[in-house]
Amino acid sequence: MNPIFKHGPSAQHRLVLVLCCSMLLIFFDHKLQSFDSVRGYLQSMVSPLQYIANAPKQMMNWAVENLATRKQLIKENQQFKSQQLLFNEQAIQLDILRRENSRLRSLLASPVRPQVKKMVAEILAVDTDPYSHQILINKGLNDDVYEGQPVIDDLGVVGQVLHAGATNSRILLISDVSHAIPLRIKRNGVRLIASGSGNIRRLIVNHVAHSTDIEEGDILVTSGLGGKFPEGYPVAQVTYVQKDETRAFAQVIAEPIAQIDRLRYMLLLWPEPVEEFASPQTATEDK
Repeated sequence: MNPIFKHGPSAQHRLVLVLCCSMLLIFFDHKLQSFDSVRGYLQSMVSPLQYIANAPKQMMNWAVENLATRKQLIKENQQFKSQQLLFNEQAIQLDILRRENSRLRSLLASPVRPQVKKMVAEILAVDTDPYSHQILINKGLNDDVYEGQPVIDDLGVVGQVLHAGATNSRILLISDVSHAIPLRIKRNGVRLIASGSGNIRRLIVNHVAHSTDIEEGDILVTSGLGGKFPEGYPVAQVTYVQKDETRAFAQVIAEPIAQIDRLRYMLLLWPEPVEEFASPQTATEDK
């Protein structure tokens, strides 16, 4: 029985034919550049597919680059804020030292201000009780924080450590009604005591005699008495003075210099222990 359709060329013949056609096309394309326009059309048709295929990779690269840049910017911003806080605190100390040097010229027996250790802390939470001005920071006993430790910001005194936990601590702000701090007037050195009023923008200066030389605009700084706060750090500025002779004491109100309602970063201070050197007599006795 004869087949209806005859078989075509064999596979070997087809392969040879295809190879010959390919060689001819390569030759004409290389020598005569006959397919440049065709190649351009084909490339134009394929280019959208190439863009679509590369789109996921480009999106991933863009996302990774932007996330890395954002994280780096946030980290650098935090470092700059910490450095600014340290520099401002050093500027405060330089002003204190300059004033002390002028006093040391007239009083050679005046003690030299000891160096202090400093650490930057960040606020974790603010106490929601309206009658208690306390905040929580991210430093604790593991960072050598202790109760009663002074806390400042880049402008002045903020408060002191009330309770120290392992990894965080509670700070009692100077505006709290239970807080009191010994001060002196920067202009004339008169010693005073200020307590919190429950208002973050107001301190009450207690037991001020009518004869005390105090004026509106005077800067109140720490006196160093009590041993908790180093001497000379700014605390408040006098905003109101009323000397009514019908009262036992003058009424004096001051405003904290530190921006207590805008705190984010602050400094913890450690007084460095003074190195004790053995006297020649003690050294001779030991021998």
